[in-house]
Amino acid sequence: MRRLVVLIPLVLFVALAGLFYLRLYAGDPSQLPSALIGREAPEFTLAPLEGLTNADGSPVPGLSRADLGNGRVTVVNVWASWCAPCRNEHPVLERLAAMNRVQLVGINYKDAADNALGFLKEMGNPFSSVGTDANGRAAIDWGVYGVPETFVIGKDGRIAYKHIGPLTDASLADVLLPEIAKAERGTAIAAHDRLHVTGR
Repeated sequence: MRRLVVLIPLVLFVALAGLFYLRLYAGDPSQLPSALIGREAPEFTLAPLEGLTNADGSPVPGLSRADLGNGRVTVVNVWASWCAPCRNEHPVLERLAAMNRVQLVGINYKDAADNALGFLKEMGNPFSSVGTDANGRAAIDWGVYGVPETFVIGKDGRIAYKHIGPLTDASLADVLLPEIAKAERGTAIAAHDRLHVTGR
């Protein structure tokens, strides 16, 4: 009986460890189902980043649901100045913006305005609009796990694709641009479509 009492916790530990291993390593760990794919982008209205201006001196506007869709593909990037992977991916966003292919907008997540402004002044501003989400409420509605995350919004305002983690030159060329092309064509999105995850 004593042997059985000792063995039960060991058996439970091995079973849990096996389940954890299967969840972590079985199949492709970079692919996860996303409940948001194919749904309309959530309703939100975010104030602009105070002091952020365009090259002509005009203020960069904030961001709302009404700015998405409207017959044009939009890429929404959720970022923060305190996020090291955001700094690493920023040159990739600059290259995407330079293509003039999509409307690229940003949601500044749980950041101090001065720090966010300093980040964009130092690194360059690839965004046509930047909304400040100081309390993270809008990010919750978007289903954001952390930063950076990037969404492709179709011409109809529906979420076509979600990328978790920093964009790289490889993921831009091999993943994001093909997803943008699908959204430009208006390719139908199946409910079981998946999102892509890279290391933060």
